[in-house]
Amino acid sequence: MSAPGPASAPPPGTGRPVVPPSVPEASPARHPATEPSRPDDRAAASEANPSAPDDPAPALPGRPPPSGPTADTAYGDWTPAAPSDGEPADESPASRLGPLPPPLPSRVHVGTRPPTYDAEPTALPAADPDDLDALVPDTVLDGARYGACTLRAVSVRGDSARYRGEPRRDALLTARFGSGERALVLVALATGTRTAPGAHLAAAEVCRWIAAAVGRSHERLAADIRAARRTDLKAGLHRLTDRVLGKLRAAATEQGLDPDDYAASMRCLLLSGDPECRTRVFFGVGPGGLFRLREREWQDIEPEVAEVTGEPVLGFGSAPHETPDGDRLTMDLGIPTPPSPYEPAPGPPREPFRFRTSVARPGDVLLMCGTGFAEPLRGEPVLRAHLADRWSGHEPPGLTAYLADTQVRVKGYADDRTAVAVWEA
Repeated sequence: MSAPGPASAPPPGTGRPVVPPSVPEASPARHPATEPSRPDDRAAASEANPSAPDDPAPALPGRPPPSGPTADTAYGDWTPAAPSDGEPADESPASRLGPLPPPLPSRVHVGTRPPTYDAEPTALPAADPDDLDALVPDTVLDGARYGACTLRAVSVRGDSARYRGEPRRDALLTARFGSGERALVLVALATGTRTAPGAHLAAAEVCRWIAAAVGRSHERLAADIRAARRTDLKAGLHRLTDRVLGKLRAAATEQGLDPDDYAASMRCLLLSGDPECRTRVFFGVGPGGLFRLREREWQDIEPEVAEVTGEPVLGFGSAPHETPDGDRLTMDLGIPTPPSPYEPAPGPPREPFRFRTSVARPGDVLLMCGTGFAEPLRGEPVLRAHLADRWSGHEPPGLTAYLADTQVRVKGYADDRTAVAVWEA
């Protein structure tokens, strides 16, 4: 047989040679995991096309360089689609940008080394056969979509509790009251006192009681949120919170427990079912975190104690300086007042009531969390940068992806993690 001859001349109007079927055409594409990862190739690609879709995202303040699995293969095997030959180049911005890459892969931990505890549960809490209702699952995961927002909520037992076989002290409750545009969504989280017996039970009771109180007043609360009546909301929610905490102290006394041990901090978020309402209401008592992710930047919007102002209510606030008739109250001369036999002794000072209303913008992510997640988020810049990358996409993560994101571990932080995030459409 004679050797195959050279490629025939191109047909008129095609502009490219015809290759016989037995000779495959060489592909100019390069493997994305080898050559494009070299610095000189990246620099050349940047000069050739400064608006390429694989340009790095703008850096966050204090954001360290990527490490671990996100260093060189952040987007896996994704490459921008090349225009087919023979088609005119479209210079519009939409065609130059191309499709968006998938989100960064989740990570097991951040920091220089992994935490000491195992990443998965080790020991189960001890069970009482006569009190099985007191058992608490290791993880609670929930989500919903109402109005203009998408909700994700999770509560996970901490590494320390998983290792020691202790129950999760954090409690999480999600509830919807009403329907349609008049619906009101409540997310409540509570944390029991550390090392106190029955701490998980106190946290669960606080969540149930505040949900019952909000549910009975949900029509008025939903109307106040839609009308942005901030003063009415603050006063009403403050009274409900004081009643719930007072009920918890009374329950501790009835059980013969120390009210300071059978106690819990509480944080709540109220969301309107009206798509036109962008007002988000936060209230609670005790430490934790309230953050907002806006344009890939984290904002700490936790209301400070100094910001707590307003009319005094039962169990909170100072007495007014004058009577309703305008009479000035007498000054304190330092003379001790004998205790009245008809009034109970004053209790210890309570945690101040925290309240904040926030008007969301499209694309915002509002995050409410307990101390177990707020502390690593404030203390580890790598965790903030990683979550900003994961949560700044056009679509909120699914339930399993959100669970993986909130479980990214940081050495030195082993408490329960409870986090509630709201994505704005």
